[in-house]
Amino acid sequence: MEKINFSFGKNWQIFIKRYFTQERLEEAQKSLVEFCGRQALKGKSFIDVGCGSGLFSLAAYRLGASRILSFDVDRHSVLCCEYLRRREGNPENWRIMQGSVLDEGFLSQLGKFDFVYSWGVLHHTGDMWRAMKNTFGLAGEDGRLYIAIYNRTDGFGFYRDGRFGSSDFWVKFKRLYARLPSFFQYMIDYLVMAVLVTGYVLAFRNPLQKIKNHKGYRGMSWRVDIRDWLGGYPYEYARVDEVFKFAGKHGFSLENLKQNGGLMNNEYLFKKIK
Repeated sequence: MEKINFSFGKNWQIFIKRYFTQERLEEAQKSLVEFCGRQALKGKSFIDVGCGSGLFSLAAYRLGASRILSFDVDRHSVLCCEYLRRREGNPENWRIMQGSVLDEGFLSQLGKFDFVYSWGVLHHTGDMWRAMKNTFGLAGEDGRLYIAIYNRTDGFGFYRDGRFGSSDFWVKFKRLYARLPSFFQYMIDYLVMAVLVTGYVLAFRNPLQKIKNHKGYRGMSWRVDIRDWLGGYPYEYARVDEVFKFAGKHGFSLENLKQNGGLMNNEYLFKKIK
């Protein structure tokens, strides 16, 4: 079995301990409202597939979801989510479990949901299309599905967010990074941060302001997101048309789309067809 020395959950623990704030929670809520609509979650059952930090499960609770189920395969992510639930007063309508989206037996126990959420998760499972199919299967009648999948780029390009290369290049890089001891991973992290800060200066942008303003992107942290990107392996990706075709085959139509045009996530809001 391939050795991987990177844990998404441990990275999310850094986010929760050092960066989580009420302001970041409000940014997470805002991103859901802007993409899905103000009343999209109110009174709806909500499942967070690969809950990570638990930030968006908490956002769904604050936005009025009637029943919330969060799960992740990484125990450290489960602990993050449990921390946020305790911080919120242990609401009875919010449940947290450890399990895999690739485990059909586990999923069969969960039931169906009005709103299925899986942001930036399915392409890290090692079997993206099966994970996507299983996630679609969690949506109930008239259910909505919000997923984010890394865009496929075939040419070696340079993008506005500072990323470069092709999707195939990053498969190789991430595989190498994930096999390195933590010490060398952190060395690469700081080297990348130094390069990005230098790029901001050369582009006449204030690095401190740029890093501070990163929380406006779904409430995230610049530092945590860099490590998440570098260490995010397994790593798969898909063009928009490939995801459209797959969703249609499984009975879903598109309601909203946000394309990035580079290596980042394309965001999709699908609705189950009657």
